Amino acid sequence: MKQTIMAEIRVFLAAVALIATLATAAAEPVTPPAREKFYLVLLIGQSNMAGRGFVTTENDRLDPRILMLDRSGNWVVASDPVHFDKPSAGVGPARSFAAAMAAADPEITVGLIPAACGGSGLDVWEPGRYFKGTKSHPYDDALTRARLAMKSGTLKAILFHQGESDCRRDRSAVYYDRLTALVKRLRADLGAEQVPFIIGQLSQWKKWSPPRLEVDAAHRRVAAEQAPAAFVTSEGLTPNPDNIHFDAGSAKILGRRYFEAYRKLIEPTIPAPQP
Repeated sequence: MKQTIMAEIRVFLAAVALIATLATAAAEPVTPPAREKFYLVLLIGQSNMAGRGFVTTENDRLDPRILMLDRSGNWVVASDPVHFDKPSAGVGPARSFAAAMAAADPEITVGLIPAACGGSGLDVWEPGRYFKGTKSHPYDDALTRARLAMKSGTLKAILFHQGESDCRRDRSAVYYDRLTALVKRLRADLGAEQVPFIIGQLSQWKKWSPPRLEVDAAHRRVAAEQAPAAFVTSEGLTPNPDNIHFDAGSAKILGRRYFEAYRKLIEPTIPAPQP
């Protein structure tokens, strides 16, 4: 019995040491490759883009070809949580998207630019607007971080997941106009008129209200009108126990769906990511 307990303790300590090693590695700044081989992905929206899936040791397996821009503006090997908008940040769609992108082209490195803000409505995704929920300026900060990242690499995609905070009658009525303006403004400010803008669908496990239907219709319409753009379904995805956010498994599935939409936009002959 004593030997069994000691063996379990050794396994536990080894696991703790491994996690500590991974965390240390993730925190060390790294030098990205040449600009043309460094593909940047801007992540914007609210909590389901930031990620609220529970982090496990499995999620901490690192890939040196997937980097993220940390809070201080350094490139580090990507690990969950990619975002730092709130203490509840966890697993989102970013790393599975990046893994699929990296797998499709073994010569590139992917750089994730986390800029989503949990709880933010589209009204604060405008220049100069402050959002007290994350003590930040969502649009201005995203622009600053994207421009910093673009000194090192090439912006290839903008991933967007937002809308829950706007599923109210007073907000959903103007949501299409606000989202259209955001897409146009962000592309113009980044000089990224031909960068794909990919929109993720809101979760489907609850009955939808009329405002939620209106937001969904706006997502679909903007994706159809603001080429290159795409709409990504959330069909079949499941929630955390909070019944609000995608669980870790579903967040990763969503990330792969984002990549499949991206793949079809830029080059239909690129191999599809593996399940």
